[in-house]
Amino acid sequence: MNGLAPIDLLVIAGAVLWGGAAGLFVPRPAYRFSVGPDEPWADRCPEGHPVGGRFGGWIGLARCRECGGRRGRAYGPGSLPVALATALVCGALAAATGTRPELAVWLLLAPLGVLLAVVDFRVQRLPDVLTLSLAGAALVLLAGAWAAPEHAGDWPTALYGSLALGGGYFVLFLISPNGMGFGDVKLALGLGAVLGWYGWGTVLLGTFAGFLFGGLYGMGLVVARRAGRKTSIPFGPFLIAGALVGLLIGAFAA
Repeated sequence: MNGLAPIDLLVIAGAVLWGGAAGLFVPRPAYRFSVGPDEPWADRCPEGHPVGGRFGGWIGLARCRECGGRRGRAYGPGSLPVALATALVCGALAAATGTRPELAVWLLLAPLGVLLAVVDFRVQRLPDVLTLSLAGAALVLLAGAWAAPEHAGDWPTALYGSLALGGGYFVLFLISPNGMGFGDVKLALGLGAVLGWYGWGTVLLGTFAGFLFGGLYGMGLVVARRAGRKTSIPFGPFLIAGALVGLLIGAFAA
């Protein structure tokens, strides 16, 4: 991309609007998924009222109409910060990718990545239904992008990247189960596919950035005396952030 043409500006604006709108619907599933490993998904608001709505109560704003009057009372993570974060991510992906067909894939996967990061920060858990959905959706959607004209990636490398990163994280899990959760291993399948689309250099860059972010966060907690060297931290959000950095650079350079 040598400059921002009017079509690029429209695409970025559309991506921001999409991200903001999709981000508003992230807090409800984030609240419902934020439970312990042996607990069922939350189906009631903090005051005990059932989480209603269509599609089993999974889709909708995180507001309970039985709490706090006509508009209802918000619950779960803050809707505005999550929506702004999702909008920023989608806008950045659009600016880096331009009008290439893989942008549709990134915009569909971005809210799922934000959801995973929020849930992991809240309860240090990466549900299988989300991590495996990310991996499957990434590979299927990228196969469609690969068949479209003017794409800038390679689907076989995305597949190999998924297997390589998942396998590498599995080895780390076997070496140090306390340092690498099995949810991170399953998350790596999806991140490896996304990064692999732009080649092995992007896989290495995104992986390194994720470990760097996680390490800096852990060191910051130790320096602030809010954690010890053996304290468990949610690693998924930093892996996702690192993958986003790698993806942005890979998309811009493609």
